[in-house]
Amino acid sequence: MKIDDIARLAGVSKSAVSLAFNNKPGISEATRRHILDISRSHGYIPRTLTGNKAQQPKKNNILRFVACKNTGIVTEHYESQPFFNELIHHVTDAAIQAGYSLVISALEMQQLQPEIEKMEKEQPSAGLMLLGTNLPAGSIESFKSIHPCTVILDTSFRQIDASFVSINNFMGGYQAARHLLASGHRSIGYVESIIRVVNFEQRKEGFLAGLQEGGLSLGNMPTVAVDPTLVVSQELFMEAVTAMPALPAALFCENDYIAISVIKSLQELQIRVPEQVAVIGFDDITEARIISPELTTIHVRKDVLAKSAIDLLLKKIRGGGLDHVQIQVNTELVVRKSC
Repeated sequence: MKIDDIARLAGVSKSAVSLAFNNKPGISEATRRHILDISRSHGYIPRTLTGNKAQQPKKNNILRFVACKNTGIVTEHYESQPFFNELIHHVTDAAIQAGYSLVISALEMQQLQPEIEKMEKEQPSAGLMLLGTNLPAGSIESFKSIHPCTVILDTSFRQIDASFVSINNFMGGYQAARHLLASGHRSIGYVESIIRVVNFEQRKEGFLAGLQEGGLSLGNMPTVAVDPTLVVSQELFMEAVTAMPALPAALFCENDYIAISVIKSLQELQIRVPEQVAVIGFDDITEARIISPELTTIHVRKDVLAKSAIDLLLKKIRGGGLDHVQIQVNTELVVRKSC
């Protein structure tokens, strides 16, 4: 964690961070407190404050947030992706509101267990939260033994006795299908991620269930697989569309990155959205309101995800919830101009 990172997270200049760390005039007291709160919540204590014991987080007031990196969704620069950026912001706020400091790390999947054990030995935490978007089911059992108070965020496996807080992906996929059918669409295509994680599989299950209720199936509808982390036009998708004997009237995309990429690709092909093809996404990231036309999508309550995870973790820490539970946060449809 560097001053550049603190400045970006706090939404201020590097000079403002320097003034705050050195307790110099030039910024308001509210800005100074905001910068120091952001710094502490990410486990960064500037040298100018290390002499003040009151400024240092106590070991029992630390929550550890670990992103499990892998080739796929949670990459090296995962925190710059809108969904994870918003989620971490809400987790940080929820931790601070509860009186805890949040220490954030990103670790390679292969080194996850030994690295967490090493960090816990060097700086014990009161509780551990794993961003498990990329976590395979087979890895979770071993992680449960690392810390007695552990919550896994943004994934769930019904067959595993662990504590999960996740999106109700099935509901979101179902809501998308029902909206397209209610809008009169019968020719519907599916744009999926080339990288498969449990969230995408659950969204697909919900979408297929919604179509089935309307008397449709995906079997005879076009399906295209694309990169889920790009927001630029994708040649793979444009080639697939060009090869289709007929354009579908609507496309469901497994996340907003894919949906934005699809809109840009269609525009390059001179295909109008929504006049010729309606597009619906999933996640409701900030960019969904910036793309033209604005994206119809499934809204994920990142603030509720974050608060639910922190609340569950605190219950475990306080000794009232060592039994494992699984929490799913429901989604809602947001209708904009792309559909």
